Amino acid sequence: MADHKIGEMDITVQEKTFDGFIKMVTRGTIVIIALLILLALIGA
Repeated sequence: MADHKIGEMDITVQEKTFDGFIKMVTRGTIVIIALLILLALIGA
């Protein structure tokens, strides 16, 4: 079995996936808050 050396693995794909996930969650949260504010203003 190969010896594991910390910091040698290429994680660019994982970093891109994580960045995309964070952007999606942030945008989704903004949309939900905007919809809640809209509903409060309309009084539905």
